[in-house]
Amino acid sequence: MVMKRSLLILLVVCAAFIGAVVGSIFTLRFYDVGVNYNSIEERQNLRLTKYSSDSSHRNREINFEAAAGLVTPAVVHISTVYGGGKFSLNALDSYLNPHARSSGSGVILSDDGFIVTNHHVIEDANSIEVVLNNNQRFYAKLIGQDPSTDLALLKIKAKNLPFVKYGDSDAIITGEWVLAIGNPFDLNSTVTAGIVSAKARNIRILSDRNNLNVESFIQTDAAVNPGNSGGALVNMRGELIGINSAIATATGNYNGYSFAIPVSLVKKVMDDLLEFGQVQRGLLGVQIIDVNAAIAENLNLDVVQGVLVRFVNKGSAAEASGMESGDVITAIDNHPVSGVSELQEWVARKRPGQAVQVKFIRDHENKEVAAVLKNFEGSAEIQKKPVSYELEGATLDEVPYSKLNELSLDGGVLIKKLSFGKWKKSGIQENFIITHIDKVSIDNVSDLNRAMEMKKGGVLIEGVMANGEKLTIGMDW
Repeated sequence: MVMKRSLLILLVVCAAFIGAVVGSIFTLRFYDVGVNYNSIEERQNLRLTKYSSDSSHRNREINFEAAAGLVTPAVVHISTVYGGGKFSLNALDSYLNPHARSSGSGVILSDDGFIVTNHHVIEDANSIEVVLNNNQRFYAKLIGQDPSTDLALLKIKAKNLPFVKYGDSDAIITGEWVLAIGNPFDLNSTVTAGIVSAKARNIRILSDRNNLNVESFIQTDAAVNPGNSGGALVNMRGELIGINSAIATATGNYNGYSFAIPVSLVKKVMDDLLEFGQVQRGLLGVQIIDVNAAIAENLNLDVVQGVLVRFVNKGSAAEASGMESGDVITAIDNHPVSGVSELQEWVARKRPGQAVQVKFIRDHENKEVAAVLKNFEGSAEIQKKPVSYELEGATLDEVPYSKLNELSLDGGVLIKKLSFGKWKKSGIQENFIITHIDKVSIDNVSDLNRAMEMKKGGVLIEGVMANGEKLTIGMDW
């Protein structure tokens, strides 16, 4: 009897253990717990298998084929739709009421689907479609964007994707061979070659309402045309050193020079958008101009290169550190700066609360201070983009794991309560779980906030009721 009871207890324990394991696997299969890292570079280092760490490539025979073969599968075609019709993804509506469309390029940065592109490629878009090199298509989430650097971070729901490893844009030298890879004129996977023509170029193409734009472009003579925007600029090892963003032209097409955002800045902006939903800009709080020969002569300066401080803002990091108007900044964190572009790039790599070492000349004397950077509001605190749980008359909530498990869902957002507004007017009911907006998966309330920010006109809502009934609803947003 004791033997039978022991055997029964053993069977019950085994069954419970097996059930727990199967339940865990089921939950992991059907629920996307979200990103558990804050740095894309760290994710790359965990997954890299194809890239060589050999730094002696400059002394070897030029090999375009290897770099092109490594990078091309990870450069995508981005197609955007602007303006809202009756329903933004209704085929009949698209036929009767054609929407404005645009296209560009993007670069896959991680095996799980993060993609960098230009802000101007997806700016004001109502929906974003990503086409991979193998013609797979995805609707992308916009994780965040930064007009001041012309960068944006997208996410598609995919696994085991090819991606481009971050390189070191600080290490590139003028005259070094580079490749530009993108989709000019909708010609997918186009590779062009050139050399680095210059670094830290400011061509005054970006604008920002707070005058915080950062332009420190890598200039190349690789052919870049409309559609290349957001594509990759890589070195001969196939490492990403820049995101192609602009061309110098009077015709709109390539005319000899192109410009790319250095990857040193891309890395910082991507991690900010990934972790906080918005860029964390650390500012010195000074008004500055380039030093040139004329200014040096007029002000009796000891240098003809550097950055002249014209004004120090009240309450700024520069004021707190003791800097004054008339100071000539010559280095940031021991990196020489010959002009405003270089200074802006080095400072823009930092977040509020972080310190920079500033070397400058005052009254013919060399000085150095540590300045703790502040944001535009004058705070040294990190400010995460807020998540709204009240949206146009709907009270939102995350869906419990158990409910996702029960309904075999990857993620979703629960309509917990409805008052009069757009959601209720569309016919959506309380306890409805939103799973997709215009074919883009919605995993949580942050996803829904970001998705609705970019919508205009008709929106296609997909989801399920608490009893598992699937519904598709069109809503005028």
